[in-house]
Amino acid sequence: MTSSYIFLTPPGGTNAPADETRTIRDGFTFLGFLFPWPWLLVHRLWLHAVAAFLLQAVGGALMDEPGLWPAGAAIMLGVNILVGLEGQYFRVRSLAAKGWNEEALIAADTIGIAEQVYFSDRANIAERDGAAAPAWENKSHPDGRHGHATSLGLFGFDGGR
Repeated sequence: MTSSYIFLTPPGGTNAPADETRTIRDGFTFLGFLFPWPWLLVHRLWLHAVAAFLLQAVGGALMDEPGLWPAGAAIMLGVNILVGLEGQYFRVRSLAAKGWNEEALIAADTIGIAEQVYFSDRANIAERDGAAAPAWENKSHPDGRHGHATSLGLFGFDGGR
């Protein structure tokens, strides 16, 4: 089954060695689903872990009260599902906030294949850096169009309406 892998490089440069590059699988995390707040603690997501722990504590307290068992179970299951689905996103956002750069998103069957694709592309870029770069320039069209037209009357990509 194909998964997506996000490659992050440390702050300060895009030419990071392979041992400093982090690869995070973008998708559901089963361990995050089963053990939400310990999984968050292991990945140093302190505030997320505290919030998950408190929500699960509230859910557990509600499950002990007569008639509130379904609400407590729903809160606890909701925390588990949220961490299972969004836990990897929390990791990526935490690293990005610390200055890490999202370099690539590669779809592959295994992490090994994704790393081969990523690092082979990096090697090709490093070899090509010595060669002359192509002269790509933004030139206007001969008929005066500027390329800012919208498609099918929808909003443009420049943020205008």
